[in-house]
Amino acid sequence: MITDRIGDFIIRLKNAGAIGNQVVSVPHSKHLQEIANKLKELGYVQGVEISKKDPRILEVTLAYDTKGNHKIHDVKRVSKPGRRLYTPARDAHGVKNGMGARILSTPKGILSDKEARKVRVGGEDLFEIW
Repeated sequence: MITDRIGDFIIRLKNAGAIGNQVVSVPHSKHLQEIANKLKELGYVQGVEISKKDPRILEVTLAYDTKGNHKIHDVKRVSKPGRRLYTPARDAHGVKNGMGARILSTPKGILSDKEARKVRVGGEDLFEIW
């Protein structure tokens, strides 16, 4: 049983990219699907779809650059099940001087740090990715 679905999800993406896998299968939930869609929008993954064989599985296609390097260099889980951390919009600063992104769960949905500052909404600080 997985107690931290988001932590498991981002580590699976990082590890699969490190060994060169194209597709990662993770347990499906609407929350994880929204996070995966945001990562697709930011360019860290290439595709997101629900498995045709089993609707309980979410298949995420990883993105690679022209040299074949994985676009996710590292991830850092910020808010954890034992310690939830919330960030106001003014404190949702960039990651690695703008080279990465901070993903927030807000009342307006899953947003990156730039989007949260733009719409002036804070939320749970899920993780940093670069």
